Amino acid sequence: MIQGEVIRVSGPVVHAGGLRGSKMYDVVRVGEEALTGEVIRLDQDVAIIQVYEDTTGLSTGEAVENTGEPLRVELGPGLLTSIYDGVQRPLPLLAERSGDFISRGLSVPGIDHGKRWDFVPSVRVGAEVGPGDVLGTVREYHLDHRILVPPGMGGTVESIADGAFTIDDEVARLNGDRPVTMGQSWPVRRGRPYARKLDPTLPLITGQRIFDSLFPIAKGGTAMIPGGFGTGKTVSEQTLARWADAHVVVYIGCGERGNEMTDVLSEFPELVDPRTGHPLLERTIMIANTSNMPVAAREASIYTGITMAEYYRDQGYDVALLADSTSRWGEALREVSGRLEEMPGEEGYPAYLAARLAAFYERAGRTACLGRGDRSGSVTVVGAVSPPGGDFSEPITQNTLRIVGTFWALDTNLAYRRHFPSVSWIKSHSLYLESLKDWYSTTVAPDWNALRDRTMYLLQKEAELQEIVQLVGPDALPEGEKAVLEVTRMIREDFLQQSAYSPVDGFCPMEKQYLMLKAILTFHDAAVAAMGRGVGLRQVLTLPEKNEIARMKEQYDAERIGELIGSIGTAARELEAER
Repeated sequence: MIQGEVIRVSGPVVHAGGLRGSKMYDVVRVGEEALTGEVIRLDQDVAIIQVYEDTTGLSTGEAVENTGEPLRVELGPGLLTSIYDGVQRPLPLLAERSGDFISRGLSVPGIDHGKRWDFVPSVRVGAEVGPGDVLGTVREYHLDHRILVPPGMGGTVESIADGAFTIDDEVARLNGDRPVTMGQSWPVRRGRPYARKLDPTLPLITGQRIFDSLFPIAKGGTAMIPGGFGTGKTVSEQTLARWADAHVVVYIGCGERGNEMTDVLSEFPELVDPRTGHPLLERTIMIANTSNMPVAAREASIYTGITMAEYYRDQGYDVALLADSTSRWGEALREVSGRLEEMPGEEGYPAYLAARLAAFYERAGRTACLGRGDRSGSVTVVGAVSPPGGDFSEPITQNTLRIVGTFWALDTNLAYRRHFPSVSWIKSHSLYLESLKDWYSTTVAPDWNALRDRTMYLLQKEAELQEIVQLVGPDALPEGEKAVLEVTRMIREDFLQQSAYSPVDGFCPMEKQYLMLKAILTFHDAAVAAMGRGVGLRQVLTLPEKNEIARMKEQYDAERIGELIGSIGTAARELEAER
């Protein structure tokens, strides 16, 4: 073990001498309190370390010890429902040991090593197994936690147990006297291996109409939610964490306010997953590296979270990783880079900002898992971005935009009008539309893609007409274009607007989304047909079905909306008969 001493301290950056032989990203213990840090630069026998804890009071000459190991996370049963800091220290355990304010130098295990889990083997003695093969399962809440042969290991099963074990107990032994336990560890900066990547042909259903219907994201895809202050980034991320069609959710509060993480902790145990009927907390892992915690640990929290997500992906599960927000991670990179006296790039960010962002988002994907069987899993990454002043031209937004497949742009004007989610249908886009067309047409409805395209056309048309209205007023428009404005208002207010806090409308199934959209467009078709036969737009707008459409999202189920669609055409024809 290599020993050195502190020779310089600059905030979270510590220079230590006497560490010749150290490697990049080795974990070190700094000072008398054994603060956790990581080597980020080497210069002969001097190692430059970013420390993940407060360095107040640290002085030159204090000892530095290199562990010789990279930063790792513990993986195994017990991760679900946990809340960690950026380096996988359980915050409840830290609170027990140090009270409300976390003491420095505390080292606690990431998983409970004393708890016993009922292991059920799925292979027999004498079976040949390889990396990624399933040895058995453990019930972790509603999930079958699959115990896998670790990467790089394989052989013949010489013994396998059945019963209650801790994560450190041997549950199987392979030839060559190699024990296998239920627990693993993995370096956070290295992606876990998989057999191959699969095409993004399945959508991640979120229950949010503007996401699922207009700008979908595929399982294994990437998305960003940029927006200025007050536009609803955190609420959007929390809503996705609640309702996303994923077996496991990893929620990373990276540099955000502590009260927002408190809201998550207080709400999730009370909410029920509409698909499984179990509390949402039972499928969630939370990493809280709030704004008052050491800045360098923000980078570690991002890698800690994605490594846990990959672990569940390797078991064959769909994982949604929500990072709120990557801007705070970028700011941490900028601060550390400045203390390293590196040449700054645009707006002071380091020149390697784009490479770090790309390396993180590229760990998303839908994959065929290692091992036997037809298992596939996915990691879907959604990152919130907080551009200063809502300026989308700033470096983190622009560099992320070049990487991700779905862009959900939050609009300040929509937020000021209390239209939530405040996602701009003009600025947003999804690159997964083409690959998801077959799923929507076969699973939802054959005419789904046509409805979606027509909706986007009408919304674009509305934007053009609004410019004309601002110049000459609405009365100058012909009746047909007035009908477009009226129908797009219905699309905006009765379809796209959705309350995240509504017990009824907080989650909208795909069948209901399709029928709601079809009802609005059927009304438009009926209005155009009636006006073509001499009925005035004012008369069409007096139809009671128009008010029924406004009540769909809160009061109607799918069956009743289907009945409404049938009555719209009949009511319009009755208007024509009255002329």
